[in-house]
Amino acid sequence: MAKRSIPEINAGSMADIAFLLLIFFLVTTTIDSDKGLQILLPQKQEKTEVTIKPKKRNVLNVLVNGNNQLLVRGQVAKLEELTEEVKKHVSNNGFSPDYSESPRLAIVSIKNDRGTSYEMYIKVQNELLRAYNELRDEKSQELYGVNFENLGENAQKKVKEIYPQKISEAEPENVMGDK
Repeated sequence: MAKRSIPEINAGSMADIAFLLLIFFLVTTTIDSDKGLQILLPQKQEKTEVTIKPKKRNVLNVLVNGNNQLLVRGQVAKLEELTEEVKKHVSNNGFSPDYSESPRLAIVSIKNDRGTSYEMYIKVQNELLRAYNELRDEKSQELYGVNFENLGENAQKKVKEIYPQKISEAEPENVMGDK
C-alpha cells in the first residue's frame, strides 16, 4: 500500500491574522484611568494688602498626624465623629460660644502631616463633604420638601448661600509632635 503524505497547512498568514487581531483589540479596548480628586481651586486673585483674619471661634481646626490620628478642636477624635462636629460648627448660628457665629462665617481648616496616608486624607475629605451635604439636604427638605440634589439650579444656589462650603487646607507639615 502506498503511503499518503499529509498535506501541510499554510501557516504563513497566521502571523498576519494574529497581528490584525491584536491591533483590533488595542483599538477597541478602553482603559480606565484614575481621574484624581474633583476639587476646584479658587480663582487666582490679584495681591491685596488687606487681609481679613477670621475670629478664632469661626474656625474649626482639624489636624491629622502621621499616625492617621485626628485632632478636632484640640481634642483627639474618631473619624466617625468628624461629620457631626463639622455640622455643629457650621450650623451653630451663634448659639454656643464654642462654635461659629453663622454658617457664612464658619470655616473648616484642615492640616495634614506629611506622613498622613492618602487613604486617611480621602476619608477626612469625605467626612467634611458629607457634613456639608447633610446640612444642605436638611435645609432643602425644610425649605422645599426635597433633597438638595433634586432642586433646581436657583434653589440649589440659595441653599449654597445659606451653607457655603468653606474648607481651608493648609500646607502639610509635621503636626502634633510627630517626626
